[in-house]
Amino acid sequence: MPWSITIARVGGTDVRIHVTFLLLLGWIWFAYYQRGGTQAAWEGVIFIALLFLCVLLHEFGHVFAARRYGVQTRDVTLWPFGGIASLERMPDKPSEELVVAIAGPLVNVVIAAVLILVLGARLDPDDLTNIQDPAISMAAKLAGANVFLVLFNLIPAFPMDGGRVLRALLAMRMTHARATQWAAAIGQAFAVAFGILGIFAGNFMLVLIAVFVFLAASGEASYAQLRAVARGNLVTDAMITKFESLGTGSTVNDAIDCLIRTTQKEFPVVDGGGRLRGVVTRDVMIKALKDLGPQAPVLDIMEKDVPTVAARANLDVAVKALTELGKPVVGVVDAQERLVGLLTAENLGEMMMVQAARPPRSAAPSPWRA
Repeated sequence: MPWSITIARVGGTDVRIHVTFLLLLGWIWFAYYQRGGTQAAWEGVIFIALLFLCVLLHEFGHVFAARRYGVQTRDVTLWPFGGIASLERMPDKPSEELVVAIAGPLVNVVIAAVLILVLGARLDPDDLTNIQDPAISMAAKLAGANVFLVLFNLIPAFPMDGGRVLRALLAMRMTHARATQWAAAIGQAFAVAFGILGIFAGNFMLVLIAVFVFLAASGEASYAQLRAVARGNLVTDAMITKFESLGTGSTVNDAIDCLIRTTQKEFPVVDGGGRLRGVVTRDVMIKALKDLGPQAPVLDIMEKDVPTVAARANLDVAVKALTELGKPVVGVVDAQERLVGLLTAENLGEMMMVQAARPPRSAAPSPWRA
C-alpha cells in the first residue's frame, strides 16, 4: 500500500503504519502540549500508541480466525481512523464469516475485561466514559476505549465488523450477493447518518469515517454482484476475443499507434509463438513516450507478471486475479499456452450490467399441465 511503512511481520502478515498515522501522533503531541505541557503531551502520545496496539490486536483477531479457515492475510495497516486487515478473501460459508467478523471485537472485550479486573475495586464507572480527563488513570482510559471499540465496531454498518456479522446472518437465509446488497444498503444508511452527525457536531473524523463506510459498502456490494455473475460461467463467456497485440520487437511508438486507432487501454505483448510476455497499459506508454522517447522498446516498459487462466476455466478464477491481485488485465490461453483472449475489469463490469438487466429465465412449461 502506498505511503505505508512495514514495521514488523507476524506469522506471515506484515504490520504496516500509514504515514498519516505518524502525523496523527505529532498532532496529538502538539494538542496535549498546549493543554498541559511536555508531560501531558507524552502521556497523550503513549495513550494513542497503546490504543492503536489494542486496534492492532483487534485486527489480528480477524487474521487468526480467518487463518483457521485457510484464508491468509497479506498485511495489517494502521490508519488514523483504525486498522485494516487485508484478508485474501472472506470465508464462503456464512458461519465461518460470522466467526471471523466477531473475532476482532471479542479481542477488545478480553482486553477491557483484563484491564477492569486489574483496576478492581478502584474502578469508577464514570472513568470509562471520560477518557479525555487527564486525571483518570491510563488503565481506566484504555478500558473505556476498548469498550467503545466493541460498541462502535458492532454497529451494523457494512463493511464494519457489525455489518459483516449482519451479512453472515442474512446469508444463512438468502444468497450471498443479496445478503451483501442488504448489508451494504444498511451500511450506507448509517454512513449518511454519521456524515450528518459529524457535520453538525464539527467532527471531521466522523465525516471521514462516513465517507469510508459509504464507499467501502458500495465496493463490497459491486464485488459480491460480480462474484455472483461469475459463478456458473466460464472464462470464454466473458473474454475479449478481438484485440490488438504488440510484438516483442515493438516500440513505444508502435504502442501509441495502436492506442490511437483502437479503443483498447491495455495491449498484450506476445512472442512469435503467440505466448503472452507482458502487458502495456495506456498510462505507462504515455509516461514512457515522455520520459524514454518513441523508440523505447515495449519490453522495457511492460508489466511482466500478468496472470493467465485457461479458456475453459471458471470465470470466478479470473475475477479473483483481477480484484484480489489488483491486475489491470488477465490473459486467456489455450492448451498450448497461446493467448486467445483478454479479461479486464471493464468488460467484466459490462457483463455484470447485462446480467442484471436481463430478465430472469422462466421455467419451461410442464407437459403435464393443461
